[in-house]
Amino acid sequence: MKMGLVSEFDAAHHLPGYDGKCSRVHGHTYAVEVILEGSVDESSGFLMDFYDLKEILRSVLKELDHRDLNELFPRPTAETIVEYIKTSLKQSLQGKQVKLASVKLWEGTNKWVMVDGV
Repeated sequence: MKMGLVSEFDAAHHLPGYDGKCSRVHGHTYAVEVILEGSVDESSGFLMDFYDLKEILRSVLKELDHRDLNELFPRPTAETIVEYIKTSLKQSLQGKQVKLASVKLWEGTNKWVMVDGV
């Protein structure tokens, strides 16, 4: 079974060495979709409690929200950011009975990157 959750954060960045508008400081509202997979726990009836997943994702995104992402990453592309989120989520989910199936990051409303089968 799979379950998912979407959350948002706002941040600024610029792309050093990039020849275009994104070389200047600008901001985005990012959306993050997390999909977990696994078996439903017979005693609870949950794959994972949505509240617990929200808290885990909230703690990961708290590090990115309202930040200048260049302070965290040398080249804060969407690809770099989604890899960071994936790694952080995998660490936070260790010991849980679920697997991180995918993480999708939207940069604005119509552009996204996704790591699948993580």
